[in-house]
Amino acid sequence: MRTDAVALVGSRERMRDFVALAKPRLNFLVVASALAGYWMAGVEGLGVVRLAGTLLGTALVAGGASAFNQLFERDLDALMRRTRLRPLADQRLQPVEGAAFGTVTAVTGLLILAAAANLLAAGVAFVTLASYVVVYTPLKRRSSFGTVIGAIPGALPPIIGWAAAREDLSTNAWILFGIVFLWQLPHFLAIAWIYREDYARAGYPMLPVIDPDGRSTGRQSVLYAAALVPLSLAPTLMGLAGKTYFGGALVLGLLFVALTVRFANTRSVRDARRVFFGSIIYLPLIWILMIADRL
Repeated sequence: MRTDAVALVGSRERMRDFVALAKPRLNFLVVASALAGYWMAGVEGLGVVRLAGTLLGTALVAGGASAFNQLFERDLDALMRRTRLRPLADQRLQPVEGAAFGTVTAVTGLLILAAAANLLAAGVAFVTLASYVVVYTPLKRRSSFGTVIGAIPGALPPIIGWAAAREDLSTNAWILFGIVFLWQLPHFLAIAWIYREDYARAGYPMLPVIDPDGRSTGRQSVLYAAALVPLSLAPTLMGLAGKTYFGGALVLGLLFVALTVRFANTRSVRDARRVFFGSIIYLPLIWILMIADRL
């Protein structure tokens, strides 16, 4: 193979590694949640530029947060089968490269949000970034409660979208936050149960690691999913959505609870995977129902 061809292949591989730092597939739901928040704010005439800037800025901030997370967890990522091939854990990228990528990506996202939307949206995005990187990432090493804390920045994207559209943080915006917050907990507990041996190997005190029989993990999954049902119906009660959304959200919520109940009873990896896949189906469908009800 010619030298220039080898260099081209190498540069493409490095580009893929930098893209992997941003976790674009996982951040799809982040952008979708920001879109839902923007749309549900219900402000007419804001235009394509503001919407595009909101989504791009949110995606970049989320990508920067993911890069910093991988930077600070690279030592433990290297111990886990699921994460050992990440670019920083595998040393295909150096820490200084990860730090530079995270900084440039996140700052660019914040500037886009400030310019295309408003300072409130950029401020909420900054809080999301800071709480994820500075609070959740180190706490995850020390306490199982880190999962709950991590759900806070994870639930802020719809607030970013709402703030971008309305430049306020009303009760309805916090209802959207609550839906994502409660949704995340069964989602993450399922992941933690599936990979509990990996987490134990790396020394993470995740709930399934300190609760080896899984009773507490299953019980908490059910409680969070059950709490999600009434909160997911609140948009209709608050006039944010209609009866079609109410019926769909009720059905989806009850199905999600049923998945967690089955997992709590069996505590099998198969049923944990069902909760996981059910969760990644649930949230987009909730947003689709909510948005469609306003068309």
